Amino acid sequence: MMNKLFSKISEDIAIDLGTCNSLVYVSGRGIILNEPSVVALNEKTGQILAIGNEAQKMVGRTPAHIKAIKPLVRGVVSDFEVTEQMLKYFIDKVRKKNWFFLSSPRIIIGIPCGITEVERKAVFDAAKNAGAREVFLVEEPIAAAIGARLPIQEAKGNFIVDIGGGTAEIAVISLGGIVVSKSLKIAGDKLNEDIIQYIEQKYKLLIGERTAERVKIEIGMVFPVDKKREAPIRGRNLVTGLPEEIIINSDDVQEAVEKSINQIVESIKSVIEETPPELLSDIMEDGIYLSGGGSLIRGLDVLINKETKMPVKTIEDPLTSVVRGGGILLEDIDILKATLTQTEYLEPPK
Repeated sequence: MMNKLFSKISEDIAIDLGTCNSLVYVSGRGIILNEPSVVALNEKTGQILAIGNEAQKMVGRTPAHIKAIKPLVRGVVSDFEVTEQMLKYFIDKVRKKNWFFLSSPRIIIGIPCGITEVERKAVFDAAKNAGAREVFLVEEPIAAAIGARLPIQEAKGNFIVDIGGGTAEIAVISLGGIVVSKSLKIAGDKLNEDIIQYIEQKYKLLIGERTAERVKIEIGMVFPVDKKREAPIRGRNLVTGLPEEIIINSDDVQEAVEKSINQIVESIKSVIEETPPELLSDIMEDGIYLSGGGSLIRGLDVLINKETKMPVKTIEDPLTSVVRGGGILLEDIDILKATLTQTEYLEPPK
């Protein structure tokens, strides 16, 4: 009874707390926030200067005592206090102006399926301290599958690969639970690092993370499915120490990220090998579903199809699949309880 009363006077929230971007869904209003998971911190005073979009603008452009940091690394909390402040900022920003009439929200947060209980508790505590009435944690592959409207409650195999900024989550789901899964700390951020190292080694040019991200999005390709693309990049020549601009092409990017992409593909094949035969027959018919920002790199679906001999589909709007799944769970409490029990959510303290 009390839960029903609270639900009428609170705005429940689903959060995709990503390594690169955080998205927030508010019940009844949809996705209303998508900002970088970045915090600008004054190291002399410990003061937080900016969060989200404003902090992102400072990356690579701050004096020595101001650091633009990512409080989540490879999908897990690396700085508890800063993560808590970032969550509080996002929660306060999305709540209506008459928030003082509302009770504290109930919050669902997507988490990688491979994190430890300690890392789970860090996310739970950060959300609780940021003002949540109740906190529910759901594994990202399950949230992404729900966001893609896959029939995960049925007795059939659903294969999803969610490639975010910090982690790649590979899972086979049936009857609302994960049957087989792998969580890799190889995803969008690692591909950016690969591009930075490759450009440094081949062209003796030092570029920043934002430049690498732009190159990956604009001309990135992991399998030849399109004509060769080119892009100019600017950085510092490591030999002369002077600024320089060069032109690189999609072949450079493919070579730079080849090792990391192959590791993701091999992990997908490993999960296939561990999947029970009955579920595998369903997957052979329905295919592998790709979600997350990393799934948008050109040719990835074709490469996975070539290596696994299975249909591969990129779900609609893959960037928002996890938070959309969280939103669906919020709107339907029956799905919420069934699914989160399967994924061993942390019960809020009495």
